[in-house]
Amino acid sequence: MITRQAIADFIENPKTSAVITAVIVFNAIILGLETSKSVVASYGTFLTILDTICLTVFVAELVAKLFAHGPRFFRSGWNIFDFVVIAISLAPAGEGFAALRALRVLRVLRVISVAPSLRRVVEGLVAAVPGMGSVFLLMGLIFYIASVIATKLFSEAFPQWFGSLGESAYSLFQIMTLESWSMGIVRPVMEVYPYAWAFFLPFILVTTFAVVNLLVGLIVNSMQEAHQAEGAAETDAYRDGVMARLEAVDEKLNELLKEKSD
Repeated sequence: MITRQAIADFIENPKTSAVITAVIVFNAIILGLETSKSVVASYGTFLTILDTICLTVFVAELVAKLFAHGPRFFRSGWNIFDFVVIAISLAPAGEGFAALRALRVLRVLRVISVAPSLRRVVEGLVAAVPGMGSVFLLMGLIFYIASVIATKLFSEAFPQWFGSLGESAYSLFQIMTLESWSMGIVRPVMEVYPYAWAFFLPFILVTTFAVVNLLVGLIVNSMQEAHQAEGAAETDAYRDGVMARLEAVDEKLNELLKEKSD
Protein backbone atom coordinates (compact mmCIF):
# COMPACT_ATOMS: atom_id res chain seq x y z
CA MET A 1 0.00 0.00 0.00
CA ILE A 2 1.29 3.45 -0.92
CA THR A 3 1.62 5.61 2.16
CA ARG A 4 1.59 9.38 2.49
CA GLN A 5 5.24 9.35 3.52
CA ALA A 6 6.22 7.37 0.43
CA ILE A 7 4.44 9.90 -1.80
CA ALA A 8 6.03 12.80 0.08
CA ASP A 9 9.48 11.26 -0.35
CA PHE A 10 8.83 10.75 -4.06
CA ILE A 11 7.69 14.36 -4.55
CA GLU A 12 10.63 15.79 -2.63
CA ASN A 13 13.14 13.61 -4.47
CA PRO A 14 15.64 15.75 -6.43
CA LYS A 15 15.00 13.70 -9.57
CA THR A 16 11.27 14.43 -9.34
CA SER A 17 11.99 18.14 -8.86
CA ALA A 18 14.24 18.07 -11.93
CA VAL A 19 11.46 16.47 -14.00
CA ILE A 20 8.91 19.05 -12.84
CA THR A 21 11.34 21.85 -13.66
CA ALA A 22 11.85 20.42 -17.15
CA VAL A 23 8.07 20.24 -17.67
CA ILE A 24 7.70 23.87 -16.55
CA VAL A 25 10.39 25.02 -19.01
CA PHE A 26 8.84 22.92 -21.79
CA ASN A 27 5.41 24.37 -21.03
CA ALA A 28 6.89 27.89 -21.14
CA ILE A 29 8.19 27.20 -24.65
CA ILE A 30 4.75 25.96 -25.70
CA LEU A 31 3.01 29.05 -24.33
CA GLY A 32 5.50 31.21 -26.19
CA LEU A 33 4.86 29.37 -29.46
CA GLU A 34 1.12 29.92 -29.01
CA THR A 35 1.68 33.66 -29.47
CA SER A 36 2.78 33.05 -33.10
CA LYS A 37 -0.18 33.02 -35.48
CA SER A 38 1.69 31.07 -38.12
CA VAL A 39 2.76 28.36 -35.64
CA VAL A 40 -0.76 28.11 -34.22
CA ALA A 41 -2.21 27.81 -37.72
CA SER A 42 0.10 24.89 -38.49
CA TYR A 43 0.44 23.13 -35.13
CA GLY A 44 -2.35 24.60 -32.98
CA THR A 45 -3.98 21.26 -32.13
CA PHE A 46 -0.63 19.62 -31.33
CA LEU A 47 0.37 22.52 -29.05
CA THR A 48 -2.96 22.30 -27.24
CA ILE A 49 -2.40 18.58 -26.61
CA LEU A 50 1.10 19.20 -25.27
CA ASP A 51 -0.19 22.03 -23.05
CA THR A 52 -2.89 19.74 -21.68
CA ILE A 53 -0.31 17.06 -20.91
CA CYS A 54 1.83 19.58 -19.02
CA LEU A 55 -1.19 20.79 -17.09
CA THR A 56 -2.08 17.20 -16.24
CA VAL A 57 1.41 16.68 -14.80
CA PHE A 58 1.04 19.82 -12.68
CA VAL A 59 -2.40 18.78 -11.42
CA ALA A 60 -1.13 15.28 -10.58
CA GLU A 61 1.77 16.80 -8.64
CA LEU A 62 -0.58 19.12 -6.78
CA VAL A 63 -2.98 16.30 -5.88
CA ALA A 64 -0.05 14.17 -4.68
CA LYS A 65 1.16 17.01 -2.46
CA LEU A 66 -2.33 17.50 -1.04
CA PHE A 67 -2.61 13.79 -0.26
CA ALA A 68 0.89 13.57 1.20
CA HIS A 69 0.75 16.65 3.41
CA GLY A 70 -2.97 16.98 4.14
CA PRO A 71 -3.97 20.26 5.85
CA ARG A 72 -0.27 21.07 6.34
CA PHE A 73 -0.12 21.72 2.60
CA PHE A 74 -1.65 25.17 3.06
CA ARG A 75 0.85 26.17 5.74
CA SER A 76 3.47 26.80 3.06
CA GLY A 77 3.22 29.99 1.06
CA TRP A 78 4.87 28.29 -1.92
CA ASN A 79 2.24 25.53 -1.90
CA ILE A 80 -0.52 28.15 -1.87
CA PHE A 81 1.21 29.91 -4.77
CA ASP A 82 1.28 26.67 -6.78
CA PHE A 83 -2.37 25.99 -5.93
CA VAL A 84 -3.49 29.42 -7.16
CA VAL A 85 -1.47 29.19 -10.39
CA ILE A 86 -2.89 25.75 -11.23
CA ALA A 87 -6.42 26.89 -10.34
CA ILE A 88 -6.09 29.78 -12.82
CA SER A 89 -4.87 27.35 -15.47
CA LEU A 90 -7.98 25.20 -14.93
CA ALA A 91 -10.35 28.15 -15.53
CA PRO A 92 -12.94 27.49 -18.29
CA ALA A 93 -12.13 28.66 -21.80
CA GLY A 94 -15.32 30.69 -22.15
CA GLU A 95 -15.41 34.31 -23.22
CA GLY A 96 -15.83 35.60 -19.67
CA PHE A 97 -12.64 33.82 -18.60
CA ALA A 98 -10.45 34.97 -21.49
CA ALA A 99 -8.29 37.09 -19.19
CA LEU A 100 -7.79 34.19 -16.79
CA ARG A 101 -6.86 31.88 -19.64
CA ALA A 102 -4.27 34.42 -20.77
CA LEU A 103 -2.77 34.16 -17.29
CA ARG A 104 -1.80 30.54 -17.96
CA VAL A 105 1.69 31.87 -18.56
CA LEU A 106 1.90 32.33 -14.78
CA ARG A 107 2.63 28.60 -14.70
CA VAL A 108 6.17 29.54 -15.70
CA LEU A 109 6.55 31.20 -12.29
CA ARG A 110 6.24 27.77 -10.68
CA VAL A 111 9.91 27.31 -11.46
CA ILE A 112 10.51 29.69 -8.53
CA SER A 113 8.88 27.32 -6.06
CA VAL A 114 10.82 24.38 -7.51
CA ALA A 115 14.29 25.96 -7.65
CA PRO A 116 15.79 26.67 -4.17
CA SER A 117 18.10 29.40 -5.49
CA LEU A 118 15.15 31.33 -6.95
CA ARG A 119 13.20 30.85 -3.73
CA ARG A 120 16.04 32.48 -1.81
CA VAL A 121 15.90 35.50 -4.12
CA VAL A 122 12.14 35.93 -3.63
CA GLU A 123 12.38 35.35 0.12
CA GLY A 124 15.11 37.99 0.27
CA LEU A 125 12.87 40.45 -1.57
CA VAL A 126 9.97 39.72 0.78
CA ALA A 127 12.22 40.13 3.82
CA ALA A 128 13.33 43.52 2.47
CA VAL A 129 9.76 44.84 2.16
CA PRO A 130 9.61 46.54 5.63
CA GLY A 131 12.84 48.43 4.99
CA MET A 132 11.80 49.16 1.42
CA GLY A 133 8.59 50.74 2.72
CA SER A 134 10.60 53.34 4.60
CA VAL A 135 12.74 54.04 1.53
CA PHE A 136 9.64 54.37 -0.68
CA LEU A 137 8.12 56.78 1.82
CA LEU A 138 11.29 58.88 1.73
CA MET A 139 11.27 58.73 -2.07
CA GLY A 140 7.61 59.81 -2.13
CA LEU A 141 8.35 62.82 0.05
CA ILE A 142 11.29 63.83 -2.15
CA PHE A 143 9.20 63.44 -5.32
CA TYR A 144 6.30 65.42 -3.88
CA ILE A 145 8.50 68.32 -2.80
CA ALA A 146 10.43 68.30 -6.09
CA SER A 147 7.22 68.08 -8.14
CA VAL A 148 5.74 71.09 -6.38
CA ILE A 149 8.91 73.10 -6.93
CA ALA A 150 9.22 72.04 -10.60
CA THR A 151 5.57 72.87 -11.31
CA LYS A 152 5.93 76.34 -9.82
CA LEU A 153 9.21 77.05 -11.61
CA PHE A 154 8.76 75.51 -15.06
CA SER A 155 5.03 75.03 -15.73
CA GLU A 156 4.59 78.29 -17.62
CA ALA A 157 7.30 77.61 -20.22
CA PHE A 158 7.05 73.80 -20.33
CA PRO A 159 3.46 72.74 -19.62
CA GLN A 160 3.97 69.46 -21.48
CA TRP A 161 6.47 68.34 -18.81
CA PHE A 162 5.64 70.38 -15.72
CA GLY A 163 2.10 71.64 -16.33
CA SER A 164 0.61 69.83 -13.34
CA LEU A 165 1.77 67.99 -10.25
CA GLY A 166 1.30 64.61 -11.93
CA GLU A 167 3.12 65.63 -15.11
CA SER A 168 5.99 67.01 -13.05
CA ALA A 169 6.22 63.79 -11.03
CA TYR A 170 6.32 61.71 -14.22
CA SER A 171 8.98 63.94 -15.80
CA LEU A 172 11.06 63.78 -12.64
CA PHE A 173 10.71 59.99 -12.62
CA GLN A 174 12.08 59.94 -16.18
CA ILE A 175 14.96 62.15 -15.05
CA MET A 176 15.63 59.84 -12.08
CA THR A 177 15.94 56.84 -14.41
CA LEU A 178 18.40 58.87 -16.55
CA GLU A 179 16.37 58.10 -19.68
CA SER A 180 16.90 61.02 -22.12
CA TRP A 181 17.08 63.30 -19.10
CA SER A 182 19.74 65.68 -20.38
CA MET A 183 19.00 66.31 -24.06
CA GLY A 184 15.33 65.43 -23.72
CA ILE A 185 14.30 67.59 -20.75
CA VAL A 186 17.00 69.40 -18.78
CA ARG A 187 18.90 71.14 -21.59
CA PRO A 188 15.69 72.49 -23.23
CA VAL A 189 14.64 73.80 -19.81
CA MET A 190 18.05 75.38 -19.26
CA GLU A 191 17.72 77.29 -22.54
CA VAL A 192 14.89 79.23 -20.90
CA TYR A 193 16.04 78.95 -17.26
CA PRO A 194 19.88 78.92 -17.29
CA TYR A 195 20.12 78.11 -13.59
CA ALA A 196 17.73 75.13 -13.73
CA TRP A 197 20.73 72.83 -13.26
CA ALA A 198 20.80 73.94 -9.62
CA PHE A 199 17.48 72.10 -9.19
CA PHE A 200 17.96 69.05 -11.41
CA LEU A 201 21.49 68.02 -10.42
CA PRO A 202 20.79 67.79 -6.65
CA PHE A 203 17.57 65.91 -7.46
CA ILE A 204 19.50 63.33 -9.51
CA LEU A 205 22.22 62.99 -6.89
CA VAL A 206 19.70 62.43 -4.10
CA THR A 207 17.31 60.09 -5.91
CA THR A 208 19.37 58.16 -8.47
CA PHE A 209 22.69 57.84 -6.64
CA ALA A 210 21.58 57.88 -3.00
CA VAL A 211 18.04 56.66 -2.37
CA VAL A 212 17.94 54.07 -5.19
CA ASN A 213 21.31 52.62 -4.14
CA LEU A 214 20.02 52.51 -0.56
CA LEU A 215 17.10 50.43 -1.83
CA VAL A 216 19.46 48.06 -3.66
CA GLY A 217 21.59 47.76 -0.53
CA LEU A 218 18.56 46.75 1.56
CA ILE A 219 17.62 44.04 -0.93
CA VAL A 220 21.17 42.66 -1.11
CA ASN A 221 21.45 42.66 2.69
CA SER A 222 18.12 40.82 3.06
CA MET A 223 19.21 38.18 0.53
CA GLN A 224 22.47 37.65 2.40
CA GLU A 225 20.60 37.25 5.68
CA ALA A 226 18.19 34.76 4.11
CA HIS A 227 21.12 32.79 2.69
CA GLN A 228 22.91 32.79 6.05
CA ALA A 229 19.75 31.69 7.85
CA GLU A 230 19.30 28.82 5.40
CA GLY A 231 22.95 27.81 5.84
CA ALA A 232 22.57 27.90 9.63
CA ALA A 233 19.45 25.73 9.40
CA GLU A 234 21.28 23.19 7.22
CA THR A 235 24.20 23.16 9.68
CA ASP A 236 21.87 22.59 12.63
CA ALA A 237 20.10 19.79 10.79
CA TYR A 238 23.44 18.15 9.94
CA ARG A 239 24.63 18.49 13.55
CA ASP A 240 21.39 16.99 14.86
CA GLY A 241 21.78 14.08 12.45
CA VAL A 242 25.37 13.47 13.55
CA MET A 243 24.39 13.61 17.23
CA ALA A 244 21.53 11.17 16.62
CA ARG A 245 23.92 8.71 14.94
CA LEU A 246 26.47 9.09 17.75
CA GLU A 247 23.79 8.42 20.34
CA ALA A 248 22.72 5.31 18.42
CA VAL A 249 26.34 4.09 18.30
CA ASP A 250 26.74 4.79 22.04
CA GLU A 251 23.60 2.82 22.84
CA LYS A 252 24.81 -0.06 20.71
CA LEU A 253 28.20 -0.09 22.45
CA ASN A 254 26.51 -0.04 25.86
CA GLU A 255 24.38 -3.02 24.84
CA LEU A 256 27.44 -4.94 23.63
CA LEU A 257 29.35 -4.18 26.85
CA LYS A 258 26.37 -5.24 28.93
CA GLU A 259 26.06 -8.51 27.00
CA LYS A 260 29.79 -9.14 27.38
CA SER A 261 29.72 -8.50 31.14
CA ASP A 262 26.75 -10.86 31.55
